[in-house]
Amino acid sequence: MKFYYYSQLIILPFTTLVVTASVASSFSLHSFTTRKVGRSSSTTSSSTGSSTFIHRCSSYSKDTVAELPSFETKEEYEEYLLQASGLPLGFSTGTAKGTFVSVEAPSMGELPIKASVIYLEDGPTDSWAAVFTKNKFPGSPIKVGRKRLASGKPIQALVINNKVSNVCSGGDGEGDAEMVCKSVADILNLSGGSDSVLPSSTGVIGWRLPAKELAEQVVPEAIKNLQSESALSAARDIMTTDRYPKLRSKTLSNGARIVGIAKGAGMIEPNMATMLCYVMTDADIPKETLQSMLSGSVDDSFNSISVDGSESTSDTCVVISSRKVSDVSVDEFKDALDEITKGLAADLVRNGEGTAHVMRIKVTGFPGSDLDARELGRFISNSALFKCAVAGNDPNTGRLAGAMGSFMGRFHNDDVDLSDVSFQLGGRTIFANGKFILEGDDVEQELSDHMKDAELGEVDEYPKHQKFVEIHVDFGNAGGNGSAEVIGSDLTKEYVAVNADYRS
Repeated sequence: MKFYYYSQLIILPFTTLVVTASVASSFSLHSFTTRKVGRSSSTTSSSTGSSTFIHRCSSYSKDTVAELPSFETKEEYEEYLLQASGLPLGFSTGTAKGTFVSVEAPSMGELPIKASVIYLEDGPTDSWAAVFTKNKFPGSPIKVGRKRLASGKPIQALVINNKVSNVCSGGDGEGDAEMVCKSVADILNLSGGSDSVLPSSTGVIGWRLPAKELAEQVVPEAIKNLQSESALSAARDIMTTDRYPKLRSKTLSNGARIVGIAKGAGMIEPNMATMLCYVMTDADIPKETLQSMLSGSVDDSFNSISVDGSESTSDTCVVISSRKVSDVSVDEFKDALDEITKGLAADLVRNGEGTAHVMRIKVTGFPGSDLDARELGRFISNSALFKCAVAGNDPNTGRLAGAMGSFMGRFHNDDVDLSDVSFQLGGRTIFANGKFILEGDDVEQELSDHMKDAELGEVDEYPKHQKFVEIHVDFGNAGGNGSAEVIGSDLTKEYVAVNADYRS
């Protein structure tokens, strides 16, 4: 998908008018919308503190809701995302595709690869934050990114490629990542040079990054395709085995906008999950505050999901601000950031490789910390036996009890009182006082129906609904104050098929 846009900026005494005319688009025509925002750092202040008005010729400034609606078709889903995909002020994105031949597997012939560029049009920003994987074999872009973050220097662009993750390759991985960054910096004539470009890669582990092809062929085309209207093309082109794009957005009360995109479908188990996530905003938030907020949001979202229990080598979550809109409520921004990251995290699981059911596991009253409670939720989510039962709509609740008992025995083998523990599945209590409560075919059918109602298609190209298989573990009066919510998936034949044929 390509967009071609021309824009003209007209500065009036008390207002800024941005008029954008769409010359060509594969989607619907645009209509005028108005956003009222506090004065940005790029406009002249007034002693009266009057507001700045920004008029956009775009219908893409709607927001996603915390729980997405149901969709009947792929086209309906993508149209919903499109309408909510308007970029914050000061951002543009561009994508392009190319081909390469793997040094490690040349017999596979030419393979496709894509690159996406996120660009701050008006100069670098020091208002950015990042969280990276804790995997001890991190990708070369992670190493470069950590250096960028530690330096405290501003950045002006991000470059993301799919297909090859640039992890533990036989070549100079960091040098290859820097080559791609230099290409972005040179073409855009960035004042900060390649140090102001943050790289990310996702895809096959162990292969050399086709840096020359990316730097000389794909990146130049991606930059030619830069547009300041929609984030949807970037959300789509960072995908690997994802079946559909993930995008969330929120507009604050003063008009500041936050838009997040993410990819990830397999190797999903934090810290973080095999995912790339980029959150763009025009809200003026200080760097230190932004880093603290992002770390907290990631803990409650991407660090609370699991598809297959496999931690990736390339996980990256970045938030970057153009600082165009001031007078932002920090609390309101934090709430919006939490909503976006939690929404994207749930989207990743729902779009997991071969996922047919999404489980929401709530743990309350745990005799330990919230982190301990989260570990229990993950352990249940990662139980292969229980995952398979959910995939088959089989309420084999003994597997749930077995997973929990195994966790408590391995990691909390002390005098924890479990006499008041209860389990719920689909809102029905199935275990209490040390015994199951499952008598009768009616109960069996009710539990199975609950699972069937939450079922998705393993190869669906859009999320039909947002339903969960609801599981609740409560430790009762004998427990403590630890609590957590973990989102996980089932285990299907399609997951095996995808990962048995991943590189082709």
